[in-house]
Amino acid sequence: MSDFEEHVNLDRIELTVRELLTEMKDISEVVVDLAYASLMYNSQDMAEKVRELEEEIDDLKYAIRIKLLLAARTREDAKQLSGILQVASAADRISEAAGDIVKLLGVPLEKRPFISNMLNESEEKIRMTKIMPPSDMAGNTIEDLAVEACTGVKIIAVRNRHGWVYDPEDDLKLRTGDDIIVRGTQDGFEHLLEFTTGKLPWEFPENDNDEEYARGEDL
Repeated sequence: MSDFEEHVNLDRIELTVRELLTEMKDISEVVVDLAYASLMYNSQDMAEKVRELEEEIDDLKYAIRIKLLLAARTREDAKQLSGILQVASAADRISEAAGDIVKLLGVPLEKRPFISNMLNESEEKIRMTKIMPPSDMAGNTIEDLAVEACTGVKIIAVRNRHGWVYDPEDDLKLRTGDDIIVRGTQDGFEHLLEFTTGKLPWEFPENDNDEEYARGEDL
């Protein structure tokens, strides 16, 4: 196997630079959330996912470098394309910082109380809640619920009967007993709690025909 094949997923080299940068941006956003969540909940599983995403960012950056080298024909081309490399490098630095964050899991829990205090003082917090039996969120997808639009918090991970799902897709169906980790303001999280505990019925959004989205059944 060549050095090229060892460093980059060959499927990704078929993507456009725009697609590669978009994927880097998406990963760099979720990797920081997961890094902080791993510290909040002392989760080695999340920390391992952070390391995997860090490697994915490396692969994407390498693919971008290869494509830009192939695209540059003149000195002027190189100047114009250098900005893309800077963006890719910025995403790479973010993922490396997330990797450094999860290294703090190696510090005994009693010696890092400042971490939780620091995270609690931030405007956007990371919190976990469980979908309880009274909640009518169960049986619906994230898209059906429009969680972020309705509560102001974003679901960054779900633990269901199959294990952890990180940066879940909108078509993921939530079920009773699922743990969800979200990022957002404290007010938004408290609003979400009213729904996950079943204290309030979910405020289902309306579709383009002003008809209420259908409720799913908790399978």
